[in-house]
Amino acid sequence: MKIELRFFADLRVALNVSAESVHLPEEVKTIADVRAYLVTRGGVWAEALGEDKVLRTAYNQVMRDPQTPITEGCEVAFFPPVSGG
Repeated sequence: MKIELRFFADLRVALNVSAESVHLPEEVKTIADVRAYLVTRGGVWAEALGEDKVLRTAYNQVMRDPQTPITEGCEVAFFPPVSGG
C-alpha cells in the first residue's frame, strides 16, 4: 500500500523532511502501525517518533486516534502536541 506522509513543526526539523510517499508492508494497517514502521528506520526516525514521544496524528487532514485504519492513497500526518506557524 502506498500512502502520503506529512511531518510538522519540530518533527519536520528533526527528520529533515516535510512530506514523503511511502510503500508500506501488508501488515501495516493503522496510524500506530505506520509510526512503528517508521521507527524501524532507526536513527533520527526512532528518536523523533519513538513511543516515549507524545505526538498527535491526522488522517486525511482530520485529527484521529492512532488506531485509525489506513487505506491506499491516504495522508497520515504527525504533529508535536503544540504546533505553531
